[in-house]
Amino acid sequence: MEFVDDLVGWVVAHELIVFLIGLFATIILCFLAYFITRRVLVRSIEFLVHRTAAKWDDALVESGIFRRLAYLAPALVVFQAGYFLSPTGQSNVQRMVLGVVAGILGWGINGFVTAINRMYERTPRARELPIKGYLQIVQILNVVVVTIVAVSVILDQSPWALLSGLGALTAIVLLIFKDTILSFIASIQLATNDMVRIGDWISMPKFSADGDVIEMALHTVKVQNWDKTITTIPTYALISEPFKNWRGMKQSGGRRIKRAILIDQTSVRFLDEAAFARLSKVKYLSAYMQERRAEIEAHNRAMGISPDDRVSRRAMTNLGTFRMYLVHWLRAHPRTHPELTFLVRQLEPSPTGLPLEVYLFSNDQVWANYEAIQADIFDHILAILPEFELRVFQYPSGHDVSRMASWAQANVRPSLEA
Repeated sequence: MEFVDDLVGWVVAHELIVFLIGLFATIILCFLAYFITRRVLVRSIEFLVHRTAAKWDDALVESGIFRRLAYLAPALVVFQAGYFLSPTGQSNVQRMVLGVVAGILGWGINGFVTAINRMYERTPRARELPIKGYLQIVQILNVVVVTIVAVSVILDQSPWALLSGLGALTAIVLLIFKDTILSFIASIQLATNDMVRIGDWISMPKFSADGDVIEMALHTVKVQNWDKTITTIPTYALISEPFKNWRGMKQSGGRRIKRAILIDQTSVRFLDEAAFARLSKVKYLSAYMQERRAEIEAHNRAMGISPDDRVSRRAMTNLGTFRMYLVHWLRAHPRTHPELTFLVRQLEPSPTGLPLEVYLFSNDQVWANYEAIQADIFDHILAILPEFELRVFQYPSGHDVSRMASWAQANVRPSLEA
């Protein structure tokens, strides 16, 4: 017993040893408190949550609220350990711990806000009106408030005193939060005007964005492009820069086909009787051919134009007949939309030919199906042109040069030899 008494007396006489022992014991107790809270209590709560049918508690677990609050246990241990210090040391340690506790609680509040967003995103309304940007504003304000409270507690100063000191730094604060302020205003405008929703297909060439909106946050909007890459666009850029939203196309039920073929203008001519008789047998032209001929003949008679006057009289052309064939054929096509804009029109002639444009909408918006429909239509158009004695304009290719060389060899050389 005398040895134990001597050891205790020696330890008491050496304050540094006492401090180190207390510090070591506090660290051990902090680890134990965190282990029990995190590994036992929090896991038990998560286990019970996963066994319930409710979804809101799952959102709380996914946002990590309980894991964040587990750090309160070691903080409380350190707070209690402060009682073993001198009055000054106790006050300093406990103020620091209270500042840390304020930070942990603020961290937990941000987790709760994240849980609210997770629960909201599971509702149908979330696609039309995302609130993530607004909740991020709440989180930023929470961080600011918690920081002021924590610093005021640690410094043992009133929060209002700190705020009055920050008044002189207003310009710097505004500069720091410039992007946040711009993004917040942009988020309000986007939501109020219903300019963009999650799931919308948007195109923004400046940012190489062309795909579906998958996330709308306070500072950024994420777009998944068709090549599966992700483009991040500043939220305020959607207000200040032009972009295209394809939502109207999706809601219309159709997808536009707008493509022209170039007709060789030297192949345009009036129909002769043989061509008229041949084309009158075509299903989509038989009624039109008879009606059109009767209309033209009545007009020529009314104007007193002789059938032999090939200059003044009206007559049917192969190009006009082909255009009407396309109108009737495309109207009957099962994959074209009957209620949206439909045109087969001539554009302004150019040195590269006469553009004949097909402007209509398919009734299938799926990209692969849309491309197949468009390809089938123009496959048919290109293949049927010779039936109307029309030619497509294109620049001479290697095959054309080879044909001209063969023709020259067969015709020009014999004449020279003769």
